[in-house]
Amino acid sequence: MKLRFLLVISTAASLTSFAQQNPQQLADAELPSLLTIYKDVHSHPELSTQEQRTSALLAKELKAVGCDVTENVGKYEKADQKCYGVVGVMKNGDGPVVLVRTDLDALPVQEETGLPYASTVVSKNEKGDDVHVMHACGHDVHVSTLIGVARSLAKLKDQWHGTLVFVGQPAEELGTGARAMLRDGLYTRWPKPNYALGFHDKADLEIGHIGVTEGYTSANVDSVDVTVHGIGGHGAYVHRTKDPIVLAAEIINQWQTIASRETNPLDPIVVTVGSIHGGTKHNIIPDEVKMQLTVRTYKAEVRERVLAAIERIAKGCASAAGLPADKMPTANVLRDHFAPAMYNDPELTKRLVAVWKKALGDQNVEMVDPTMGGEDFSEYSLVPEHSIPTANFHVGAVDPAKLAESKKPGAAPLPTLHSSKFAPVPEPTIRTGVVAMTAAVLDLMTK
Repeated sequence: MKLRFLLVISTAASLTSFAQQNPQQLADAELPSLLTIYKDVHSHPELSTQEQRTSALLAKELKAVGCDVTENVGKYEKADQKCYGVVGVMKNGDGPVVLVRTDLDALPVQEETGLPYASTVVSKNEKGDDVHVMHACGHDVHVSTLIGVARSLAKLKDQWHGTLVFVGQPAEELGTGARAMLRDGLYTRWPKPNYALGFHDKADLEIGHIGVTEGYTSANVDSVDVTVHGIGGHGAYVHRTKDPIVLAAEIINQWQTIASRETNPLDPIVVTVGSIHGGTKHNIIPDEVKMQLTVRTYKAEVRERVLAAIERIAKGCASAAGLPADKMPTANVLRDHFAPAMYNDPELTKRLVAVWKKALGDQNVEMVDPTMGGEDFSEYSLVPEHSIPTANFHVGAVDPAKLAESKKPGAAPLPTLHSSKFAPVPEPTIRTGVVAMTAAVLDLMTK
């Protein structure tokens, strides 16, 4: 009887231990705490390069699970600008090195979700202006998820070996954070990864699902500042001026031919004028007009050709308008704001798709189309060679009923990323992210 009693206890303990070793069970156990963290981060958003509180929270959580943590990692182009990058290293014997990254920053958006934990934060931007701040891109979900992954993997050390490098990256929205951390020796001061993994919530994908793309998944992102010069004067005496507003309008129209007439239709590009400013009063023709463009491409050679065409067309239009050589438009490509195209290593992606189907179910893993959005996670692959295999996947954040309703004829579209009304469903989004990332790491680092 005593032996049978001990056997029952031993069996029960083994079953409990087995349950604890299951990534799904671990994610469920951590979810209440992760939801509290999510709401805290959501209600305390910080602009790019200002992520002091968020980085400190992440560092504290990584230390709590046994990581060797370094804060204030990163060097921006401005030598005096502090960088709030976080690196947490979890060692577990010899084996592969895997990097797992989250971004930290929020956006200058006034939140209109109506959530009880909605942000009311107002901060000063880089120009010194007061702006509302919101986690309108889901980086609060990402931070909470990474903490859940770190907690899970700390409890699963009997199932993996090697070194985990957790990265909390600032300034993703500016496209400068990953480069800043690499510039500060991310791959020399800490172990260089064999694989790099990232994820992003998706505003048009059902909760419980993940979306995966092989190959190119997001675009090269360039920011271009264009100044169109003219000869100002009185609005009634237009014949004595060279109107930069009319010229800017002509240039904008001609830029559209870069896609329609200069680029192979099989090579996607986007040239968007997101900002145009000129003039001060109704009856004054200004001396200049300033425009800000975002340019999206996939291939490096297409990128260079499009950027050159932007300046060529602007100068051609100015010359046709009779502007002298010293008043030609100028086009400044902001090189430090460049984010290279994200490329998911096909072999790695195929391997992980099989893992995710097993962890989440076949029906919950979707192959999704690439986008012209931008993501500086691509820097971790060491572009342009992509010598480090990387995979960045999407995590569904939308209630299925709302998603179905949005697809009906005449229905209002769902709030997109960067919308003041974007509100992911936090519990299932975080849980799915934790399970998917934990399963991926375990497969790459299995004993």
